[in-house]
Amino acid sequence: MGRRRTAVSAPTLSEVAQHAGVSLATASRAINGSQTRVVGDELRARVLESARLLGYAPDANAQAMARGTTRAVGVVVHDLTDPYFAAVADAMSRAATERDLFLTLSTTGNNVDQLAEVVTQLNTLRVRAIVLVGGRWKADRPTEDLLSAIERYRSRGGRVVSIGMDVPGVDGVSVDNADGARQLAAHLRRLGYRRPLVLSGPELHSTAVARSSAFVTALEAEGIAVDPAHLISSDFTRNGGGIAMRTALEAGLDADVVIAMNDVMALGAMAEARANGLALPEDLAFTGFGDITSLRDVTPGLTTINTPSTSLAALALNLALDGPGDGTGEVVVPVALIARDSTPGR
Repeated sequence: MGRRRTAVSAPTLSEVAQHAGVSLATASRAINGSQTRVVGDELRARVLESARLLGYAPDANAQAMARGTTRAVGVVVHDLTDPYFAAVADAMSRAATERDLFLTLSTTGNNVDQLAEVVTQLNTLRVRAIVLVGGRWKADRPTEDLLSAIERYRSRGGRVVSIGMDVPGVDGVSVDNADGARQLAAHLRRLGYRRPLVLSGPELHSTAVARSSAFVTALEAEGIAVDPAHLISSDFTRNGGGIAMRTALEAGLDADVVIAMNDVMALGAMAEARANGLALPEDLAFTGFGDITSLRDVTPGLTTINTPSTSLAALALNLALDGPGDGTGEVVVPVALIARDSTPGR
């Protein structure tokens, strides 16, 4: 008969305290931290060495209760299938790892009304900071529910930062839409384009409104008038770009370049143009905004405005952890024109 194996139980915090020769309360403060009392460096080192020797693993929930927070950062995006949001989330994860933190990732499913509930849930998880990524679907102001949820979270010391979402009293990071529009407008004028079709995105989407307005202003500054009929609203998605392009083609709009408010809209519009027998870019040029990684597989290569996801993520995390936290912190990230084959010139 084989020897019966005796299960070895995991060491407890009480055993760590006994091994280090300290009280249970002191061992807890040394390992889990405390909002009220601090353990000296020498004593803390002794407790941590005992924990290492015994193989003790601290309880994350206990640490959260002691510190009032965890090592997690909550990141909220609208649509994780969108390459832009995926890139920002990935960059945020790498930035968090560099600061010995990890991510709790949530999505609203493109429903802005879910933001308040997501913030509330992240509050219950005691995340150290919350980063809200993406524009709002209402051009006026956030809902009272969202503002209340943010205030409840901040009342216990939490930090909230937004990327591309203007929320009163919240520090934010944004891309320089106006400069991106100016760079692209100047590029199109130099190449001889004079009849732009602007796929402006949803009428009440804050990013779409700001970006399309910037493009109209920049084009007019270059002497390129935008016919109001050439401003077509649609979803901020690939399908939305396709629908907007189909609308323009059915209306017989005369254009020589399509300016989409983001890259996925541009890709949808390009596919629809091809489906209707147009040669790209010979018959119609295209531009986007964002420079998503999947553009490397697109033919012709899409001219766009690069918005650096790594910089956005790092700046947002730094602002969340070290910024003023009172809405006065604002960082605008520079953008750069990426000229490719989709705008060969006239």
